[in-house]
Amino acid sequence: MTETVTNADVELDVAPTLGRRVVAEVFGTFVLVFGVIGTALFAAGVPDRGVGWLGVSLAVGLTVVGAAYAVGHISGGHFNPAVTIGAAAAGRFAWKDVLPYVIAQIVGGIIATSILLGIAAGGPEGFLQTAQENGFASNGFDEGSPAGFGLLSVIIVEVVLTAVFLYVILGVTDRRAPSGFAPLAIGLALTLIHLVAIPVSNASVNPARSIATAIYGGALPLGQLWVFIVAPIVGALIAGFTYRPLFDRKA
Repeated sequence: MTETVTNADVELDVAPTLGRRVVAEVFGTFVLVFGVIGTALFAAGVPDRGVGWLGVSLAVGLTVVGAAYAVGHISGGHFNPAVTIGAAAAGRFAWKDVLPYVIAQIVGGIIATSILLGIAAGGPEGFLQTAQENGFASNGFDEGSPAGFGLLSVIIVEVVLTAVFLYVILGVTDRRAPSGFAPLAIGLALTLIHLVAIPVSNASVNPARSIATAIYGGALPLGQLWVFIVAPIVGALIAGFTYRPLFDRKA
């Protein structure tokens, strides 16, 4: 006897709508910013028990791995305007969807830092004021740099490391790459990038992350924010436009 299967019996594999993808980007960026900035604010500077720069670097890698496995199959797991723009430049993403993704990522980041601000407000006396006086874990150069690096050094590190990050993303999501390992490789790459960049610029490579902290960091981070919007986008465009000529040429 032949069994008839109706549409009600089968869950159809339908591509996610733009709305669902945007929600996934809000969530993923929220997790990323909440994890790395929360670690930087609450765990990195605790005397004798703080996790330091290494802990912050691991935190950002872990959050990306978790968020990418959770919702990467829905939205692609960008969580970063530079990644979205770089993917579009590489022909991997539709330019018409770039703006909704970027807005979603900025919103997700701001939600994360707003909640962190509320947590900090309930901390020990003076905790929130000190956090904001120190820039609220914002990115910066000169006096805004954790180790005092100047503007040129910060621009170089942000452009180069964002380009490297995009090359890794485009490589591990290439049709020829082994499937299933992309989030892990991307998270490990981002950990390495932060180990290099935190002393120089406090490690952006993500305009949404920089915007989310600068709005609570005071005049200095806001005045220097342009660098952390422009430099990562430039690095992403370099990688996006050069990936095919460098790595994807037909034999």
